[in-house]
Amino acid sequence: MNRRRDDLAEFLRARRDALTPADVGLPEGRGRRTKGLRREEVALLAGVSVTWYTWLEQGRPINASADVLDALARTLQLSEAEHHHLLTLAHPTVIDRTAQPEHVPDALVRLIASMDPAPAYVLGPRWEFLAWNTAQSRLYPMIDHLSGEECNLLWVMFAEPTARVLVGDWPDQSRRILAEFRAGTVERRGDAQVRHLVERLLEASPEFAEWWPQLDVAQFETRVRRYHHPRAGDLAFEYQQLTPSEWPSLKVVCQLPLPGDDSAERLAAWRSMA
Repeated sequence: MNRRRDDLAEFLRARRDALTPADVGLPEGRGRRTKGLRREEVALLAGVSVTWYTWLEQGRPINASADVLDALARTLQLSEAEHHHLLTLAHPTVIDRTAQPEHVPDALVRLIASMDPAPAYVLGPRWEFLAWNTAQSRLYPMIDHLSGEECNLLWVMFAEPTARVLVGDWPDQSRRILAEFRAGTVERRGDAQVRHLVERLLEASPEFAEWWPQLDVAQFETRVRRYHHPRAGDLAFEYQQLTPSEWPSLKVVCQLPLPGDDSAERLAAWRSMA
């Protein structure tokens, strides 16, 4: 059983366990011991055989058409992000290694530099920090001192103490970023570096160890992120993400000033007076 089929089976079980009969219009019944829906119920509602669905949850090497996967997504009431995650697990695409630069392109370095005083950075395919502008260093000074495997957004969110204090709504943001990471790296689940990062975080962070097995996935959404900066005070930025068409394995993340808010100015003034 390969890693992809394992992940698909685990995801299906988790989403099945998250539903109740009432969620799908079925009677609860007496003496029910099964957590969530039964396999037989999912198969019936999706219009597939119980044996076939059981094999899919067992990670057996069987093929599932897009139509059948769509039916399963409807039955399991998957969100758009979860539906896409299911399709990717079942039919992974071949990663184009030629589109993955070994170093951050200079054009992207200049792009985020031009965004100052808005904090901005470039993430690699494993969510490693590849470059950041001066404003990001002001917002999160530790970024200039991270190295190796710890220079990674997921590691910073869960295992770097100063980041946890800095992020104002840490529980919500960290859990959201974890779900986005799972969805964004689904095609790299077999990547040795991704696996090692997850293994280290399972040991380093109790919250990560609790949330990772829940298999939550989410697409990126623009949102406001708030910070408790030790020198510049409470800050707020609009969190935005761009994917360069020439380098689709990279992400440009910028934190835009909110209309009428002076967070960027206060952050810039703090450093200039230091």
